[in-house]
Amino acid sequence: MEGLFQPMHLIFIMIIVLILFGPGKLPELGKGLGRGIREFKDAIRGGMDGSSEKKEDDKKKEEDKKN
Repeated sequence: MEGLFQPMHLIFIMIIVLILFGPGKLPELGKGLGRGIREFKDAIRGGMDGSSEKKEDDKKKEEDKKN
């Protein structure tokens, strides 16, 4: 065994995820995961002051209303 994430392992994991969640739910999961990672990075960089956080929340709410 050369590594944990060999190409066949990744393909197998992707097939299981597709079966569990279905193709309709995957974009929502990806969007939520990306948003969570972005917020985590902002928190680490110290971007958690009140004014910038409110601006980002307002932008996200406007984007969600458009969708």
